[in-house]
Amino acid sequence: MSQFVFSVPAKGDFETTVAQVTAALKVEGFGVLTTIDVAATLKAKLGIEGRPYVILGACNPHYAHQALEADPDIGALLPCNVVVRTEADGSVSVVFMDPAAVLGMVDRPQITALGIEVRDKLQRVADAVRG
Repeated sequence: MSQFVFSVPAKGDFETTVAQVTAALKVEGFGVLTTIDVAATLKAKLGIEGRPYVILGACNPHYAHQALEADPDIGALLPCNVVVRTEADGSVSVVFMDPAAVLGMVDRPQITALGIEVRDKLQRVADAVRG
């Protein structure tokens, strides 16, 4: 497992999982700012058929504001990306950027603490969609 993400297996199919993740993010104060359909993009641009794979750009405005006030360059590390993908065996996985690991690169106690708080919220989202 990577040091900058954590993941969970989902209990539903791909479309159901995307909806569940989006709803669980909302419960934790996140909105989805962007939805990147990687499979559709690869099909359109390269003619490559791939399994369903989306990247949801999740943002909690309260925490984003705090982070940007502490260091305006943090915008380059936002939003918190959440991947929903279908695996080769047909199962669905949800992969979360670990904001504690990513924001920990800034090496400032205030930012590290913020990353831990956001990770806790995303962990609750993971728990809500865990299969």
